[in-house]
Amino acid sequence: MYYPTYLQLEKILDAQHPESVRLGKPAHDEMLFIIIHQAYELWFKQILFEVGSVHGIMASPQINDNSPELQVAVRRLHRVVEIMRLLVDQINVMETMTPLDFLDFRDMLRPASGFQSMQFKILETRLGLRVAERHGQQYFTSQLKPEDASHIYDLEKETPLLDLVNRWLERMPYFSDAECWTGWTGEGDFWNHYRQLYHDSLGEGEKQNIRVFDELFMTDDGHSSQRLSDRARRSALFIMLYRDYPILQNPYRLLNHLLEIDELLATWRWRHMNMVHRMIGTRVGTGGSTGKGYLREAAMKHYIFGELAELTSFLVQRTALPDLPPALSRKLGYSTL
Repeated sequence: MYYPTYLQLEKILDAQHPESVRLGKPAHDEMLFIIIHQAYELWFKQILFEVGSVHGIMASPQINDNSPELQVAVRRLHRVVEIMRLLVDQINVMETMTPLDFLDFRDMLRPASGFQSMQFKILETRLGLRVAERHGQQYFTSQLKPEDASHIYDLEKETPLLDLVNRWLERMPYFSDAECWTGWTGEGDFWNHYRQLYHDSLGEGEKQNIRVFDELFMTDDGHSSQRLSDRARRSALFIMLYRDYPILQNPYRLLNHLLEIDELLATWRWRHMNMVHRMIGTRVGTGGSTGKGYLREAAMKHYIFGELAELTSFLVQRTALPDLPPALSRKLGYSTL
């Protein structure tokens, strides 16, 4: 095997063809612009590869928390997080290009736009962002080729990672195992006790939170606007509260990595928005969007795992946590001979 052949460098390194050169008006920074965006797309491909593997693990009918598969999912999500940190930092390289440098070739790109990145839209969809939740749906349908828009709509019919995580949380076995709650009257007894602790922890300006707590955790009525079910929310909150138990460490890491992915996606969008403002001010994007205005609204609206992030509103300090029944504590710890 020969290094250039294995990496197919003859294809990769011959894939940069500046439009300004073709038109006889060479713009030096267009090469940087092309390479940075090609690098983004390569990393998007790797992220989709990792997310696809995690999707396959989470889609299994029964996930054994004692098996290696959950650890594999956690490790691959951690890889996605680290790649996304790199993508955010890559904007620093892009910002070495000045607005005048960009204007040398910007008009030659119309109507192409980063908004047309199919891999990024596939990633958002597979994670759980629905078309109905997207900001600027008129841009979504008008800026993509019809077959690409149809592909996203078809993908939306498949089960996204967010829904698989919801199913996984619903299957948490400890609440349905009566032996775990010896000395308690069951799961409801725990949540009633925790509710009182949470209520007592609220400051004067937070008392209204108890009403939201009751709506989200003390009923099983379902909430049409929520992607996580009542049972899934209780499981996720329990994992966050008792994450120091060995069995819950990997589930907590998985949830935390999803929150990191959301945070980094938002960070990338904000960095991108500020860069666009610096480069073109209030001008419209090459694809016809409102530029900074569109990016700002998308950054605010396109959180995918926001319901998980909001669960931190219902935590109490570690020292106030109720002691779990001995039988449950043993199940959450390492097996002893």
